[in-house]
Amino acid sequence: MNEAKYIWMNGEFKPWKEAQTHVLSHTLHYGNGVIEGTKAYKTAKGYAIFRLNDHTARLLESAKMTLIEIPYTVEQLNEAQLELVRKNEFNGDNVYLRPFAFLGYGVMGVYHKDAPVETVLAAWEWGAYLGEEGLKSGIRLKIASMNRPSNTSNMGKAKATANYLNSQMAKFEAIECGYDEALLLDDQGYVAEASGASFFMVYKGQLISPPNDNSLESITQKTVIEIAKDMGYEVVRRRISREELYIAEEAFLTGTAAEITPVRDIDARIIGGGSRGPITEKIQSTYFDIVFGRNAKYEHYLTYID
Repeated sequence: MNEAKYIWMNGEFKPWKEAQTHVLSHTLHYGNGVIEGTKAYKTAKGYAIFRLNDHTARLLESAKMTLIEIPYTVEQLNEAQLELVRKNEFNGDNVYLRPFAFLGYGVMGVYHKDAPVETVLAAWEWGAYLGEEGLKSGIRLKIASMNRPSNTSNMGKAKATANYLNSQMAKFEAIECGYDEALLLDDQGYVAEASGASFFMVYKGQLISPPNDNSLESITQKTVIEIAKDMGYEVVRRRISREELYIAEEAFLTGTAAEITPVRDIDARIIGGGSRGPITEKIQSTYFDIVFGRNAKYEHYLTYID
């Protein structure tokens, strides 16, 4: 992991190695915490955070869902993230930001409301989540043996730390089987999402993505849908069965970390030509133009550091 100089913790900037918590912090034992993933890109005007307000607002929404009371406003957390990037004096092309809140030390037991809330903002330089080669040539995707939990047993729309145990196990399974990433189905057998990204496929000219019935409302997914519609593509949100995946003409994943990552293989079935498809490449290129400040039409999504 690429360490930075400072982490913002409960309103103070602390040296990276001094941002610590007690081993009996509540979240370590019972899993209730909320996270975000945001990215700053080095544009011609300096670093700019992509869709900062949307990500910060979603953090507070996740906290409300899971009964964590973050004592900061969206505006306060936005400014703290901007200052964090300034103080860390990064040099790379992009910086990953991880706002999160967890329950600290003070009480034990499943009832959590008496535990103190710790709010933290971290940032570090982080390259392509699924590899630079994956962005160009595509990755191999495996349908996981376990499903995304149903809406009757968890809160999939909260970006909650506990939800990621499901993702961890699916991702481990995929990698152990020689794949790069896992794709999870819902409890009805339809595509939900990857372990940490949303899914798109191209079939007969349509760009298709599953509804977020029991998964996170993805900000990058919304961006891609907007981009695709502006390009004139028909975008359909509907259930996708396992069988349909195998005959897709193109497929790709989207997310803050995954960005736009092509899929070349699902369950040993070659997708399209077995590499990044033309529609995927066009959307990917446009996305990178937007986040790096090279597309004035979407510049309103960028919050510049200076």
